[in-house]
Formats: sequence, C-alpha cells, structure tokens
Amino acid sequence: MIAQPFIYEINTWPWLAELGTDLAGVPDDVWDSIADLGFDAVWLMGVWRRSPAGIARALDEPAVAQSFQDVLPDFTVDDVAGSAYCIRDYQVDERLGGTVGLVAARKSLAERGLSLILDFVPNHVAPDHPWIRSNPEYFITGSVDDLRDDPESFVEIGGTVFANGRDPYFPAWRDVVQLNTFSPALRNQVAQTLLSIAEQCDGVRCDMAMLPLDDVVTRTWGERAGNPPADGYWPTAIAAVRRVHPDFVFIAEAYWDLESRLQEQGFDYCYDKRLYDSYAGHEGADAVRARLSADTDHQRGLIRFLENHDEPRAASTFGADEHKAVAVATLTGLGAKLIYDGQLSGAVRRVPVHLGRGPVEEVDKDLAEFYLSVLGSLRDPVWRTGDWAPCDITGWEGNTTSGSLLAWTRRGESRWLVVVNLSDSTASGTVATHWDDLRGSRFRLVDTTRDLDFLRSGDDVCDGMFIELDPWLWHLFRIDETETTTEERV
Repeated sequence: MIAQPFIYEINTWPWLAELGTDLAGVPDDVWDSIADLGFDAVWLMGVWRRSPAGIARALDEPAVAQSFQDVLPDFTVDDVAGSAYCIRDYQVDERLGGTVGLVAARKSLAERGLSLILDFVPNHVAPDHPWIRSNPEYFITGSVDDLRDDPESFVEIGGTVFANGRDPYFPAWRDVVQLNTFSPALRNQVAQTLLSIAEQCDGVRCDMAMLPLDDVVTRTWGERAGNPPADGYWPTAIAAVRRVHPDFVFIAEAYWDLESRLQEQGFDYCYDKRLYDSYAGHEGADAVRARLSADTDHQRGLIRFLENHDEPRAASTFGADEHKAVAVATLTGLGAKLIYDGQLSGAVRRVPVHLGRGPVEEVDKDLAEFYLSVLGSLRDPVWRTGDWAPCDITGWEGNTTSGSLLAWTRRGESRWLVVVNLSDSTASGTVATHWDDLRGSRFRLVDTTRDLDFLRSGDDVCDGMFIELDPWLWHLFRIDETETTTEERV
C-alpha cells in the first residue's frame, strides 16, 4: 500500500443494499468513481459473519432499538443485520456474497490500483462464536456469584459464565464476550486468524487496538486475566503476519494518547482522535497547532479524519463553511487520511453498525463540488510522499487575528502552501515558508479550489507574505515558477 494513503471507508451492508447487489456485483462505474477521486485504498467495514445472538441482544436494548428508529423512521426488524463488531466468525457473510464476492471485489479494486482493508476485533467475539464451545480457555470467565451480582457484565453460555467485553472506563458491551488476550493459546489462534485475513486483503483496521496492551488488560481484568506472556500481544501477532506478508498494513483504532506505544509495537497508522476532538470541539487554531507540533515521523504514522462510522457525521458536527476549512486542514496534513462514505455528499445521519439499510439523503451539491476540487489537488503525489513543515505566522501590533491562521507546506517534486483561517472572523498575518532557494525568482500561486492565481516574488514566499482570509476560508496554493515580472498582491 502506498505511504500515507487516502482511505475510503464503506459501511458495506447498507452500501450494497442501496446498490441492490452483493460484493461480486458492484458495477464497474462505482469502483471507477472511487478510484477517480484519487483514493489509494478502500476499507470495506463489516464484511464478516454477524451474530443472530447479537441481533437479539440489540433489539432487547431500548436505547439501541431507538437509535435504529431515529435513523430510519420506517425501520423494521428486518433492517437489523447485526453489529459489524459482534463477529460470529471471520468468514465473509454469505448475504454479502461470501468469499467469492470478496475475491471479486478485491480483484476489481486491484485493477484500479486500490488496496483493500478489512476489520479485526482483538478483544471480543459474539456469544455464538465457535470458540465459545470449542475453546473456552480463550476467554475471561466468571463465577455463578459474578453472574448473580453483576448480570450486566457476565453471561452464562452452555454452563460456563463468561465476561462480557468491555474497556476499563465504561459498562460492559452486553452483546459480546471478552477474550483473554493473555492466553498463549488465544494468541496462537489470533495469529492464525490474522494470517487468514491477510490472505484476503492488503491491510486490517484493528478495533479498539489499545485494549490488548498488557497494562490495560491488567487494569481492566486484574487476576481474572492471569499474568501476561513475555512477548506483547501486538508484536507477536504482527510479526507472525509479516513473516508471510511483509507489506501487510496494520491500522489501530487508538485512544487515550496510546498512539506512540502502538506505533512502537508495529502499527503503521493509528487514529489521531485528539486532533479530531480539537476540530470537532471547536477548540481553535492553538489547540490544533499543539497537535501538529508532534514529531513528524510520529505524525506520518497517524490516520486523520473528520468522521468515521463511530463519530457523528461531519456535516452535522460543523457548520457549512467551517466544514470546508477543517476538511482542507485535515486532508493536507501528515499521515494517512480517512474519508467515510457519505461524507463527500454531506450526509448528516450516522447509521448504526447494526443496520443493513441506511436512509436516502439529498446530496449537498456545494459540498460535493468542494470535495471534488480539493481531492483533485490532492492527487499530486507530494501529499503522500513530500516533506511537511509548519510555516511561521506573524501578526503585528494591534492585530491579534493571526493566531487564527494555520499554515504549512508540502515539498517534493512540486511545492504547496496551505493557509487556513480556523475561525468565524477575518484573520490576517504574514506567512513565511523559509524556502531560501526561491529567492530571486518569481512564482505563480495557484489555488484551483477557489479559482485563485497570484504572482509573487520568491523572496516574499520565503520571508513572509501578507495573507488575509475571510471566516473559514483557505488557500491551497501550488507554487509554480514563472518568468513573469508582474506582481499582484495576495
């Protein structure tokens, strides 16, 4: 997979329902449309067999059932496919086309230069997963007393009391059963499962990847888990896969500032949830700058997003103008980028991962045209492989608005300058790239996303040029050398 890829996430079940087909029957023009936008990979979220027991549990939870009704006013129980993360078996669900369908989809993607990403859940399985009967030693178990005293956290299956899945900060997930990631037998099985998955795709997104870390397991489960093996869960599993598939990509859903640890344990990319929270929490440019001050090698190993299947839709989180500014800032930084199906058209309803059907929403034509123009500029290879550097932004006495500006460059075979006003007021300042080799030449600064074309001296680009942007506006400049001597003001 290409470095720092642009990844398109698809909620596979409702997406196929809308197309009226299975994985083998996806029309060529649908795959073409994704490739033509410049994506490098597709994440087919939720292809594995889902659990009938999980469906029953979801329908038994009033809040969960209500979330279905909120999204689909005409909801019926037939719309519940089962949670994509209540996995009964790591086989492609027959209702999506089974293994044959996935093979066909992967072939179609490969023909267009697109890699395929699938899911792996390291810490829990469905209560009707085959391991429950065949290998109860894989799980955290409890006692009859545990079941009596805490029926929300334990479940009896076939005469054995199992712990429901959980993290240390929230109540248990009642539709899943907790794996004991300290179990050597489970770890061997995990390696085999991941090897099987790696035969079917090019990378895997690992759900709640921080939960199998030794200290997190101990904090969550204490003596129930026993003692951790000498080698870590992820280093062992990742090494087993890469001995056979050295280029296989591991992506971690990660929280609690554990991204660096997961990178050290072998993950190629980890969610940058803190950056997302800075944007979604409307914390302003200073909070974003703090996140972007991290080591650049670390940032290359992050995956950045405005939404995914766990977060509210970006179009419902940000105002229309703010959405565009945040999108430019997010998509031009370091690291991999994740865009969720529906984001480009302005979808506002987040579909629960249990549903096999989603609502039909009207396309926001203005937002769709914006994303089309931005993704067109981002097809330049420099956004995957080029050097990133922050710019110096300077205000002056009486001007405090420069603090609302974000600015950085990307440099490779081409050069780009990004400036974003992350506020609802006009902001101005001088922006310096410190590209000394530009001195003495003249340049065109071209932003096709806003139909702008300016002429500036290389000295100004290097030392600092005046920038003024209205609320939530941006410059996405490609810098082209020119022989022209006419200068205009940005």
